[in-house]
Amino acid sequence: DDLIYVHFLASKTESRRFSQLLTKASEETAVDAGEFFTDLKEKWDKVENKSTVILYGGGAIVAVWLSSIFVGAINSVPLLPKIMELVGLGYTGWFVYRYLLFKSSRKELATDIESLKKKIAETE
Repeated sequence: DDLIYVHFLASKTESRRFSQLLTKASEETAVDAGEFFTDLKEKWDKVENKSTVILYGGGAIVAVWLSSIFVGAINSVPLLPKIMELVGLGYTGWFVYRYLLFKSSRKELATDIESLKKKIAETE
């Protein structure tokens, strides 16, 4: 009986801690919807070429939809999903060996990422 009582007290304490943690997390991550939409409206007003943004956004949605259909079709073929998993694992292994295993290759990857960031930043 003592063991059950001790377990009951411990679980009650853990439950209280978890509840306090959830309350704290929800307070920290609470976002004011009005502030969010105000920021969004300000950013939209700064955009000069709205039709291009709408076109790119629509294109992105269509691309995601088409890729979903494509993946669903591949997934319905019996052996193909397992082959694709093997291809993905093989590529992941190659990437780790090529860029993450050795210090010099990690530096090369960091340099490549920085140059890509610069290219992207220059176009904006």
